Amino acid sequence: MKALTWQKKGKITCESVPDPTIFDGRDVIIKVTACAICGSDLHLMDGMMPTMQCGDVLGHETMGEVIEVGKDNTRLSVGDRIVVPFTIACGACRQCQWGNWSCCERTNPNGREQAETFGYPLSGLFGYSHITGGFAGGQAEYLRVPYADVGPIIVPEGLDDEQVLFLSDIFPTGYQAAENCEITPESEKTIAVWGCGPVGQMAIRSCFLLGAKRVIAIDEVPERLAMARASNAETIDFRTQNIQETLIEMTGALGPDAVIEAVGMEAHGADTMMQKVGSVLLSATTLERPFALNQAILGCRPGGIVSMPGVYAGALGPVMIGVLMNKGLTLRTGQTNTQKYLRPLLERIQNGEIDPSFVISHRSTNLEDGPALYEKFRDKKDNCTKVVFRPHGN
Repeated sequence: MKALTWQKKGKITCESVPDPTIFDGRDVIIKVTACAICGSDLHLMDGMMPTMQCGDVLGHETMGEVIEVGKDNTRLSVGDRIVVPFTIACGACRQCQWGNWSCCERTNPNGREQAETFGYPLSGLFGYSHITGGFAGGQAEYLRVPYADVGPIIVPEGLDDEQVLFLSDIFPTGYQAAENCEITPESEKTIAVWGCGPVGQMAIRSCFLLGAKRVIAIDEVPERLAMARASNAETIDFRTQNIQETLIEMTGALGPDAVIEAVGMEAHGADTMMQKVGSVLLSATTLERPFALNQAILGCRPGGIVSMPGVYAGALGPVMIGVLMNKGLTLRTGQTNTQKYLRPLLERIQNGEIDPSFVISHRSTNLEDGPALYEKFRDKKDNCTKVVFRPHGN
């Protein structure tokens, strides 16, 4: 089969790789009908994630048609159309029972190696390095789905792939980030969102779904800011505006009640001279860059919440811990507990409250277009906000 593979830092190629096969009785094999490039895939492309190996199949936003079912899987049948969560969970360990699906204790076969870095093993992830299990990803014609009797959700008739594909990651990720801000209609909260990429866009709309009074979106890319404004968010363009000064002005010096950092490890941009010097120094190293996180900590009102769906992998440049502590902020983080959100967010889509396909800018029916589209997405060219592939056409 064809698949998009990681070769080395900066190099993604489309290769012929072996078709997946059933490995465990709970597995299924799907024919991939739609998959996408995620912003966190760019961290892999840029060499920011350790333990990638040449030839690893990428991708963790995937859905498709079940074509083979393991002998112990009684939940799914051949012909079912399913969306596959990017987090792989067993459904039976303590963490899964507590609802912490992304902290599953059993699904990462390389958990001992991961524990050397994180202290404990976490859930396996599709297409996201060997420290997270070495599972082949879904930017391919076919995918083996382990623990398929727990994770995937069956898609009902009447919904197009593009409407439900992002249940695999970015919609639940944005929703969890918003939920972490403790938004209710009665609270009349103002939320500031750093980063208007796909996760940021989902977070903006999720804030409004939950009842936020105002959302202020922060970015520098014109088409992303325009997309945020289309959802009724107010915007700050940090190319021309000082973020902190503008937030103070927009909120009458009160500040946003909660902030969402949807940028992650490859943030850039700074307001102060010291930050600008640090930006240059950190950008020249492999150290992850916390510029957006620091701006979010600074921008949040005292006693507020910092929600951080932005992805980080390891060592981080200087973080404003003192500011976080002195302001009494609550920091909420974590990979998304995707399985928790599949059913309720599917219902929101069915009810017409949101159509997540709004974020798609580029489509292809040929995985061989993948390397060029990776570069276009990374470099923010041609108004590229989200790429979706249909590997078998249609």
